[in-house]
Amino acid sequence: MMYRLVADAAMVVHFLFLVYMAVGGFLAWRWRRTIWVHLAVAAWGVLSILTGVECPLTLAEDWGRRQAGMEGLPASGFIDHYIEGVIYPEAYTNLARLGVAVLVLFSYVGYVLRRQ
Repeated sequence: MMYRLVADAAMVVHFLFLVYMAVGGFLAWRWRRTIWVHLAVAAWGVLSILTGVECPLTLAEDWGRRQAGMEGLPASGFIDHYIEGVIYPEAYTNLARLGVAVLVLFSYVGYVLRRQ
């Protein structure tokens, strides 16, 4: 039971992390200090895409699932399991990434303009 909770909690936090990565820059329009947190989150997102480094949340969920006697995440990871092919077709991965990048850049431009 406890391992299943670890896996589920890691999955929920992972989804929240991804949502924050996409729209967290807009929160900095209201709470300016959160821009530093968002910069770190965005940097992690870029690093993981460019290098393929595995997210600790993916590892935690996979570990929890396996310890609970469930099937682990596929080798392709969290994004491929829950998002690609589910929320958008796999063929549109680069378009989805570009959309998130544009959203983040727009939020940063807005942040800078609102500071003036």
